[in-house]
Amino acid sequence: MKKINTSPISGMQELLPGKQAIFNQLLAEITRVYHAHGFLSIETPVIDRTEILLAKAGGDTEKQIYKVVKTAETADDADQALRFDHTVPLARYVVEHESDLKFPFKVTQIGRNFRGERAQKGRFREFYQCDIDVIGRNKLPLGYDADVVATAYEALKTFVKPEILVRVSNRKILGGLLETLGLAEKSDVIFGIIDHAEKVPLEKTHAAYEEEGLNAEQIKTLEDFVEIRGTLEEVMPKLEEIFAHVGGETLREGIDELSFVLGNLEAQGLKGKVIADMLIIRGLDYYTGSVFETIIPEYKEIGSICSGGRYENLAGYYTDQQLPGVGISIGLTRLFYVLNEYGLLDDTERKVVDYCICPISENEYAFAAKVAAELRAEGNTVDVIYAGKSVGDKLKYAAAVATKGIVIGESEVESGKYEIKEFA
Repeated sequence: MKKINTSPISGMQELLPGKQAIFNQLLAEITRVYHAHGFLSIETPVIDRTEILLAKAGGDTEKQIYKVVKTAETADDADQALRFDHTVPLARYVVEHESDLKFPFKVTQIGRNFRGERAQKGRFREFYQCDIDVIGRNKLPLGYDADVVATAYEALKTFVKPEILVRVSNRKILGGLLETLGLAEKSDVIFGIIDHAEKVPLEKTHAAYEEEGLNAEQIKTLEDFVEIRGTLEEVMPKLEEIFAHVGGETLREGIDELSFVLGNLEAQGLKGKVIADMLIIRGLDYYTGSVFETIIPEYKEIGSICSGGRYENLAGYYTDQQLPGVGISIGLTRLFYVLNEYGLLDDTERKVVDYCICPISENEYAFAAKVAAELRAEGNTVDVIYAGKSVGDKLKYAAAVATKGIVIGESEVESGKYEIKEFA
C-alpha cells in the first residue's frame, strides 16, 4: 500500500515540544505586556464571509486568500474564506457589537491567520499574529497612535536581544506631496513603488517612476523625500522646508500628526529607538495616516518584524458610523523563525514538565497517581510514566521531559516518603 506523505504542507510551522515551549513563552510574554497596557482580549472567527474579508483589503489579497470549500451546500452558506489578518475581521466585529462596547475600544487579538503566499524560507502561509488596536467612535485622538507603538516596543523587548528600531511615517505626507506635484491620480502606483523601494536597486525604482511618466524634477523630489529619516529634531526642518516650497493642506496635516506622534514617543524615553522615516508607506491601502514598521538594524535582511498604522474608514463598508482605528501587529511565527535562525533567541529547549514520576511496577501505580495529584495541587506540572520499561529506561525518559524525577517502589509506598532526583 502506498504510504501517505506525512510532512506538513509547505509554509506551515510545526515544532517539536521543546521549541514549542519557547514559542508559547514568547506568546505569553506578548500577551502579558498587551494586557498590562489595558488591551482587552477577543477572538474573531477564523472563517468569515469572503465579501467581508475583501471589502477593502487591496493589493494582491484576493489572490492569496484561502477559500473554504464545503462538501455539502446549505441555503444559508455564504461564500467563505479563511481570514488573512485580524484588522478586517475586527472592523466587522466592532460594527456588530458596537452598542455593547466602550469606546475608545482597546483590544488585542492573538491567533492564526492564513495567506496563500508563495512558500519560501521564513515566509509562512499559516502564522500567528499578535495584534493590538484602538477603535474610536467618530474621533480617535492621536495619542493612541503612540500608545500602540510603545506597547508593541515593550512587548518585543521582552525577548528580542539586539536593539530594535521602530520607523514611523504618515501617509498624508506623501499623499499631500503628490497632490502638490500634480501626481494625485498616480498616488496608488507611486505608493506601491516606494513601498517596494527598499527591496530593489535604486535604478529599478527610478525606472518605475519614468514608466509612469514622471519628469526629472518630480523624480528628484521623490528620491530626496524618501531619504528623510531621523529623530524629531532631525526630520522636522526638512519636512518644513518641503512644505514651505510646495504647501498643501494634506501635507500640513501629515507633518503635524507625525510631529505629535513622534514627540509623544520620544517623551516616553524612546528617542532614537523610534524614528521618522519617509520610506515607510505600508502596502495595504486601508491605512490613512500614521504607519509603523519595526526592524533589527543589525539584521536588516530579516525585514520588518512588527508593523501597523491608522485606518480612518475601514468600517465604512459595513456601517455609516465613523469608527476610526489604529493598530500594530507582531507576526510571531515569522519572527520566531528568523530569530531562531540567527541565534537571537534563548535556544535552550525548555522542559515543560516539573516532575516525572516513575512507578517501578503496576503495584505502585495508585500511590504514584496520589503523589502526582498532590504535586499538581501545589501548582506543578507532573507526568507519570506507566509504560512497562526498566527503571533505567524510565529515568532516561524522565530526564528528557522533566526537570525532576521521582522513583516509586515498594518501600516508597510503605513509608509514604520518596526522594526527588534533580536532572541537569
